[in-house]
Amino acid sequence: MARMTAARAAVEILKREGVSHAFGVPGAAINPFYKALKEGGGIGHTLARHVEGASHMAEGYTRTHPGNIGVCIGTSGPAGTDMITGLYSATGDSIPILCITGQAPTAVLHKEDFQAVDIASIARPVTKMAMTVLEAAQVPGVFQQAFHLMRSGRPGPVLIDLPIDVQLTEIEFDPETYTPLPVHRPAATRAQIDKALSYLLASERPLIVAGGGVINADAAELLVEFAELTGTPVVPTLMGWGAIADDHELNAGMVGLQTSHRHGNATFLASDFVLGIGNRWANRHTGYRMDVYTEGRTFVHVDIEPTQIGRIFAPDYGIASDAKAALELFVAAARELRDAGELPDRAEWVASVGERRATLQRRTHFDDIPIKPQRVYEEMNKAFGPDTRYVTTIGLSQIAGAQMLHVFRPRHWINCGQAGPLGWTIPAALGVATADPLNPVVALSGDYDFQFMIEELAVGAQHRIPYVHVLVNNAYLGLIRQAQLGLGIDFQVNLEFENINSPELGVYGVDHVKVAEGLGCKALRVTDPAELGAAFAQARKLAAEFRVPVVVEVILERITNIAMSRTADISDVTEFEDIATESWHAPTSLTPLKP
Repeated sequence: MARMTAARAAVEILKREGVSHAFGVPGAAINPFYKALKEGGGIGHTLARHVEGASHMAEGYTRTHPGNIGVCIGTSGPAGTDMITGLYSATGDSIPILCITGQAPTAVLHKEDFQAVDIASIARPVTKMAMTVLEAAQVPGVFQQAFHLMRSGRPGPVLIDLPIDVQLTEIEFDPETYTPLPVHRPAATRAQIDKALSYLLASERPLIVAGGGVINADAAELLVEFAELTGTPVVPTLMGWGAIADDHELNAGMVGLQTSHRHGNATFLASDFVLGIGNRWANRHTGYRMDVYTEGRTFVHVDIEPTQIGRIFAPDYGIASDAKAALELFVAAARELRDAGELPDRAEWVASVGERRATLQRRTHFDDIPIKPQRVYEEMNKAFGPDTRYVTTIGLSQIAGAQMLHVFRPRHWINCGQAGPLGWTIPAALGVATADPLNPVVALSGDYDFQFMIEELAVGAQHRIPYVHVLVNNAYLGLIRQAQLGLGIDFQVNLEFENINSPELGVYGVDHVKVAEGLGCKALRVTDPAELGAAFAQARKLAAEFRVPVVVEVILERITNIAMSRTADISDVTEFEDIATESWHAPTSLTPLKP
């Protein structure tokens, strides 16, 4: 046994649980933990400019590799409350991050001490556990339980609040004998899998809906093998995008109200059986007309969280299971059926999926000036290869990106799906680039998302974290403007103004190039669609040379309506722009879709 402060014991546990990096902002009440972090060694640290930014960096870090646990650190008061948005985002998308906050001394809790707040109570609704530790001897057990909870069942975040006197108290702790608790994940039985397969075998036009649980479970290869064995097309959800490559013949496209494909919605509406794996039937995927979504189809739902089954609608059969455990059995059972010659021929159904994909495309090639956003995504597909990790959060830029970009690998579309907080993209991209410095990281933002946490660019400059940030600027809150169409208003969504320091921008107002450069980064501005490809290539070169974030600001036309449903019905998506008139064939991983 060794005698050490509770803060030092916590740091030793972090290392033994696999933590190698943390993001945060020191403050008086968390300084003892930072002292232990410095003296303990072995854990890198990135100093954020805003504590909410630190929480989103931790999210990006976790989302990049299976097994990662991002850690964010700050004080309990304003730092802890700032990180609530990150905890909400993480819990909504089943992302494990650990938030560690420094609290006022135990003797003055509930006495309105400076920056003291009951952060555990505030965080409890958006975490798997939130606890203020009042006894130093409890610290090792609380941290051990935190990692167990974050990894068990449906993954999610935890907050541990440490009063400063608890951090400083010495306890007996032996790091060398510390062992993480076993992770619990429910697993399907073979009988359950056989019953689920009976529904699939009885169908004529089956689909698999692959959700973020497939990505979280590191089960994409098993998913693709099962789809190939059974000839079942796959609909990735927004959080499951990349589980099957976009150029795979069994990729049926995405379904939904906004982040969907024309061929994806059409194929779904033609199906008669749906096997959902690791998905939660989110409303942007199903729409609000559940009769349209479910009519004429049989459903089997596999999810790691038992209470998720039946939450949105009652499936015909449900299985509480980790996606990987279920898919291992699905693959084994499908192999047996194949070898016995008992799998039906799905060639005609698969061919119809390919025909829809070949003909139901949206137009992307426009030569207009100001630039139409569709052209931006077309050029991004050409410029950035299949090893690119895309990072984005919310807005018309994210919706159009999901409709028009291409993703070929799991964890290469890193998106804040449920919470969608503006400002998420920059810090999340920094977390992704920290976790994976070898592959290119490309962030995508509209101008409002970009401005929310723009100060975090300085973090990339200080810590030499290179990535490319594509900023599409229309000086509008584009998604909210489009949502206001149904109300007949255009109110408080216009960001235009004449910048007296940058008159060349006209009404586009904010000079993002100057701001980015002032924060220590590189930046380019593009106004002609013919220059997009060269700008993206130059941005990649600058990022590699200077090891800082590089912003490519694209000046868009002020108003573009992106395809989406006005009636919350997946069978009624309005196509505002011209659709493609020529046929399309599945690309290779480096070939963009034709317009």
